[in-house]
Amino acid sequence: MSAPNSNKTSASALRNISFWFAVSALLCLLLVDLDISTADPWAELSLMAAGALSPSVWSWPTLLSSLANTFAFALQGVTLAAIAGFALALGYRFTLVRAFCAFIRSIHELFWALLFMQIAGLSSLTGLLAIAIPYAGTLAKIYGELFEEVDPAPANNLPVNKRRPLSEFFYSTLPLAWRSMATYTSYRFECAIRSSAILGFVGLPTLGFHLETALSDGQYSEAAAFFYALLLLIGTLHLWLHKRLLPVYLVAVFYYLPPQATISWQLLVRFVSEDIVPAPLRGQTLVNAETVNNVNQWFYALWQLQIWPGLINTVLLGQISLVFTGLLALVLLPLNSSLFLHRRWKRGIGDSLLILLRTLPEYLLAFIGLLILGPSMLPAILALGIHNGAIIGHLLGRYTEELCLRADADRGITLYFYEVLPRIYRQFLAFLFYRWEVILRETAILGILGIATLGFYIDSAFETFRFDVALLLILVSAALNISVDQFARYLRQQLQLKTVPESL
Repeated sequence: MSAPNSNKTSASALRNISFWFAVSALLCLLLVDLDISTADPWAELSLMAAGALSPSVWSWPTLLSSLANTFAFALQGVTLAAIAGFALALGYRFTLVRAFCAFIRSIHELFWALLFMQIAGLSSLTGLLAIAIPYAGTLAKIYGELFEEVDPAPANNLPVNKRRPLSEFFYSTLPLAWRSMATYTSYRFECAIRSSAILGFVGLPTLGFHLETALSDGQYSEAAAFFYALLLLIGTLHLWLHKRLLPVYLVAVFYYLPPQATISWQLLVRFVSEDIVPAPLRGQTLVNAETVNNVNQWFYALWQLQIWPGLINTVLLGQISLVFTGLLALVLLPLNSSLFLHRRWKRGIGDSLLILLRTLPEYLLAFIGLLILGPSMLPAILALGIHNGAIIGHLLGRYTEELCLRADADRGITLYFYEVLPRIYRQFLAFLFYRWEVILRETAILGILGIATLGFYIDSAFETFRFDVALLLILVSAALNISVDQFARYLRQQLQLKTVPESL
């Protein structure tokens, strides 16, 4: 009797959590701006479509240089992140290490870039560190959890007199986790290429720099050329990026774009000891009652005018985007599943569409959406939903291939709702909750485009050289991301969902 009751309780819990997430998203919709403010969005969309059909390269050296820079930043960043992430993963069982990794990965690459630009300028070192630091935190988490979840049987079979921690790790734990580590690291490299391209939106010489310039000027044919170059770079990775050639590529990218910067140590000391110190504390040798009062007033003003509005808008946008991502993923999953598309060429088209949609960076999609629809949260919701929905839909479609159906199983919509969806729903929620923190990170950064999330106020603080305010807002954004990540982890544990989706 206990097993049926347990299954019933589990199914009830899945329904309840899904219901309340959907209700929360509907309530959030009532509180956000979804207006379309452009005079004729269809006209702008037509111009973009015409440009997409007639790509134009105004300078081949510029295109090839930005393409090489994008690849170099990504490969250098992931290499350094993998080394640091592996070292951190060895101590991931310690709370302090977990907290450090959670902190560095909770800050978006663009925020890291904005910080390092104040010290190292628009240099190759800035691009490298902006990718390497948050990616190290992410890889440490995945590697550490993979180490924890490997089968302990091989380690238990080692001779008792030779069972040492180092031997157990290198002869049992690491070999069992290695394949999943390699798979996830290769996926993170694809993500790093997207991140590297987006670094161009803050001035680094990658594809994103020229994309933003061309799109802002209405030069859609030129923008299409850079856009297709990005798709070509990501879409052909499996053809030329082989593990045997990795040493060659590494030597090439470090020779082509060595991580260097001209750093003024005087400016660095000033930045650390003065610029990022809260304004009321600057020049204060002793903390007295007046100083404490000034700090309180400074923080209270920021809370009312920036922190609280930014937090609310970030959470609202993130919650709507999360539910929209889930709905879109469930709609898209049949596109690469043999249970619904029996002909291989149809699945090939569907799979290619999903790969294309997941390849498009959310930041770029939102930027294009703002040009078409005008400033509101609608372009951000669409961008976050399309990118993340395609990722989860692609994974779910592959997951359905593992299902064993009866010979007399129904087809079409009946098969979807009564056979497939109930069996994959737990995995669907695992993927969705795992993407929650990622969606929230992207939600905050979309503020740089003018959407009033925390990123909007962070970008404004950098533009007005209020680095103390910028740092505080970045820390608030990090705290929000860490909180959501921990809550999502708690939900996965309570619902007994898989906690390490290696492809996310």
